[in-house]
Amino acid sequence: MKILLIIPLLYVIAVPVWLSYHYGSKPCNDISIIICDSSDYDFVTRKQLLSIVNSREGSLLGRPQRSVPLREIEGKVRELKELRKAEAYMSIDGILNVDIYQREPIMRVIPDSGGDFFIDGDGVLIRKRRLYSPRLHIVGGDITISRKMLEGTSILDAGTGNTILKDAYHFVRFITRDDFWSAQIDQIYVDRRGKIDLIPRAGNHRIHLGTFENFEGKLKNLAAFYENVLPETGWDKYSVINLEFRDQVVCKKRQQAK
Repeated sequence: MKILLIIPLLYVIAVPVWLSYHYGSKPCNDISIIICDSSDYDFVTRKQLLSIVNSREGSLLGRPQRSVPLREIEGKVRELKELRKAEAYMSIDGILNVDIYQREPIMRVIPDSGGDFFIDGDGVLIRKRRLYSPRLHIVGGDITISRKMLEGTSILDAGTGNTILKDAYHFVRFITRDDFWSAQIDQIYVDRRGKIDLIPRAGNHRIHLGTFENFEGKLKNLAAFYENVLPETGWDKYSVINLEFRDQVVCKKRQQAK
């Protein structure tokens, strides 16, 4: 009886070992790089990734599968800040598969000092490339991009020292969850004093937010103003709608052309 139990156990142990040895000695026949979200984002190309995969020790084609450094490949590919995740594995037919997942941008940052960037949901800064330019809320003006941000430290990390950009991130996250504000607010501009202006898509006016403090309450006041006042006066009567003062909406009339 014990012998009958041992034989299946040996089989269970031996077969995976044999399969690992058998297929591990077979050559790597091809490299398949799949950018899993390529229809949504276009930060990197397959050609660029293939160059990285092969760069460490030359071409991997023809090598025994067991000698393909899967973890090293994943680590090398993950050095691209545009990528959120990379998985490398060998399939039974001898193909090295590298599955790529890109970062998902939520806002675009264009500082007055130069540069053009995206920020993803984790607060990581990504340089804008010619390959891809989605329509996102734009944050511009007097914004400092630190070296830590350029090296991949999240703007949510206190060590970056940029509270304006961090506050802008939380503001954008809020408005993108609201269908009306997501459609209405196009750009966020930071002036040299750190004061915030919003540029709407509808209406020929500027919204002066002041600071991001209590921005939810300020947007509620603006929504009430849009609903109750502008239908009577028209959307072009005011050049500036000022929300800086608590529980107030102060407007500046547009000067009439003489």
